Amino acid sequence: MNAVPNIADLAGASEVARSQARLAAVQALYQMDLASTDLTALIAEFAAHRFGEEAEDRTVADADLELFSEIVRGVVERQRDIDPPLDAQLAVGWRLNRIDSIIRATLRSAMFELVGRPDVPARAIINEYVEVAKAFFTGDEPKVVNAVLDKVARKVRPKEFREREAKKKD
Repeated sequence: MNAVPNIADLAGASEVARSQARLAAVQALYQMDLASTDLTALIAEFAAHRFGEEAEDRTVADADLELFSEIVRGVVERQRDIDPPLDAQLAVGWRLNRIDSIIRATLRSAMFELVGRPDVPARAIINEYVEVAKAFFTGDEPKVVNAVLDKVARKVRPKEFREREAKKKD
């Protein structure tokens, strides 16, 4: 019988643990999108079966459970705030509900972090989610994720980009 792992055992502060949490959050949101899984049940499933020493899939086994939960809950709770700015950055004629489910989950997760985690630099968030996209796609999809997130980040966190441009000029 698998017990739910202790958050203290799983919630690492390492970059790898945070990267794996982001990848797992995209997987979870994708699963929710396809199967309409309950949020609490989904988080419990990932904690019990996909994270920790006994996880079959090692790609997310060391994920930071706290960050994973924060992203998944944040996307679900703030989806009405997250989707419109993303929709506005997509190519003319495209809407978030028309794009691939994995790309949609990736963009939503990144957007949540851009608006909900000001302690993480926007460029770091963009880079992390481009890497997540690369884990799923080998074509142009990571470039699309990068372009959309760059545009939306400049609108959501303009100060960060102005400061960076000012430093480049010095």
